[in-house]
Amino acid sequence: MGMSRAAIRYAKAILDTAVTSGNATGVNNDMLLIVSTVNENAELSEFLASPIITSEVKMNALKEVFSGVQSETISLFRLLQENKRFEILATIAAQFNALFDEMNGVEKATVTTAFPITADLEAKVLAKVATISNKKVSIENIVDPSIIGGFVLRIGDKQYNASVANRLQELRREFSN
Repeated sequence: MGMSRAAIRYAKAILDTAVTSGNATGVNNDMLLIVSTVNENAELSEFLASPIITSEVKMNALKEVFSGVQSETISLFRLLQENKRFEILATIAAQFNALFDEMNGVEKATVTTAFPITADLEAKVLAKVATISNKKVSIENIVDPSIIGGFVLRIGDKQYNASVANRLQELRREFSN
């Protein structure tokens, strides 16, 4: 829990800095890159979390891996180096993305489907989203074959379940009564 609190504080600080410098969108793109890179690369994640590797080595590696990032992102790296907190970099980046979306009135919708989302299904989901939320929405697709078909839409604390598995569960309940 303490790690996510620290990550939120760092994310708020870097967002304030980025907004002040007028470069929030560029830094948000950096943070999206950092989240995907660290989450998709177990070696990098372990490298950043390792207490054996010095913060100088981690700093040099990050500058190498993320060579094209904004100056505010480099400042975050320096701050993490000073405080020896590189292990929370991906969490900070994810928090930054959430704060950036919130600041811009963008809500994240999670769509769980049995197969990767198609353009046709995405259009249907966006139409359903318009009835639930009046904000701009970014869609994240999660593939879960266990729902068989249809989709499960989650926006904030609201959920709309249009999955085949859910319908089968409802039918099972009706027949068992």
